[in-house]
Amino acid sequence: MFSIAGLGVFARKNGQGFAVAAVIAIAAQFLSEHYGAPAMLMALLLGIAFHFLSEEDACKPGIEFTARTVLRFGIALLGARISVELMIGLGAQMVAVVVAAVVLTILFGLLGARLLKRGWRFGLLTGGSVAICGASAAMAISAVLPKNEHSERNLIFTVLSVTVLSTLAMIVYPILTEFFDLDYLVAGVFLGGTIHDVAQVVGAGFSVSDKTGEIATLVKLIRVAMLAPVVLIISLAVRHYATTSESDGNRPPVLPFFVISFLIFAALNSLGVIPQAVIETMSGLSRWALLVSIAAVGMKTSLKRILDVGGQAILLIMAETVFIAFLVLLSVAILGH
Repeated sequence: MFSIAGLGVFARKNGQGFAVAAVIAIAAQFLSEHYGAPAMLMALLLGIAFHFLSEEDACKPGIEFTARTVLRFGIALLGARISVELMIGLGAQMVAVVVAAVVLTILFGLLGARLLKRGWRFGLLTGGSVAICGASAAMAISAVLPKNEHSERNLIFTVLSVTVLSTLAMIVYPILTEFFDLDYLVAGVFLGGTIHDVAQVVGAGFSVSDKTGEIATLVKLIRVAMLAPVVLIISLAVRHYATTSESDGNRPPVLPFFVISFLIFAALNSLGVIPQAVIETMSGLSRWALLVSIAAVGMKTSLKRILDVGGQAILLIMAETVFIAFLVLLSVAILGH
C-alpha cells in the first residue's frame, strides 16, 4: 500500500518529466485537430525537439517512468476495444486472411532483417509494428524485447517510419481501391488489413464510403487483437532463447502484466460486462496514455541517433509495408470477393 508520504515522493520524483510529456501530447493533439497532422507523429517530433530535458536530473526519472509505465498502461486499456463478436461478424475466411497476414509479415520482417544483417530484434520490431497496429505495436513489442545500445533508436525509427508510411497509405490506398474498382468488402479488408495505425484506417475507410469504413475499422481491430498473443509469444521466446548478454541479465516475466490486463479487458468486453460508456472512456484514456508515452520516448532519443539507423532499415520497413498490402489484396482476390 502506498502511503501519502510515499505518493508525495513519487510525485516529486516523476511529476516534472510526466508533466512535460503531457504538455507535448496536448500540443500534438492540438496540431492534429487544427492542421490534420497525425497526433502520434507530432508527439514524437515535438518530443525529439525536447531531448535535452531527458539529460536533466529534474525531468529524467519522470520521462523514464512515462515512456515505460504509462506506455504499458495505455496498451493494457486497448483490450477494452476487442471482443469475440468483432471476429464472428467478419467471417472465418476474412479473419484467417488477417491472422495469416500478421504472422507472415512478422516472419518476413525476421527474414528481411537477417538478409540485411540488421538483427532479429529489429526484424521483430518493424515486422510486428507493420503487421499489427503501427506505433502501439512497436512500443508493446519493444517493452518485452531484451535491450541493447540500439533499442531506443530502433524504436523511435520504427514509430516514425510506420506513422509516416501509414499517413501516405491513408492518402494513396483509397485511390487504389477506386482505380481497381473494389467493392466495399474488399476495399474495407484491404484498407483495414494493411494501413498501420487505427486513426488512418478510419480516415481512409470512411473517405471511400460508410460501409467500407465500418469493414476497415472492424478488420483493423482484429489486427489489434493480435497484439496480446504476439507479445506473449515474443516474451516466451525471448525468455527461452535469449542469452544473458542479450537480455542484460534480467529474464522477462513469462506473461507481462500489461498483456494480462489487455486479455482481461478483452474477455470482459466479449462477455458484455463493460458498459459502452466505460469502453469509450477507456479507449480515450488509452489513446492519451500512448500519446503522452510516445512524447516521452521521443524525448529520450536524439535525432542524430535516429539518422544513424541507415538505408537498409528504411528499405526493410518499406518492403514489409508493400508485402502485407500485396498479401491481403491477393488473398481476398483468391477467395473470390
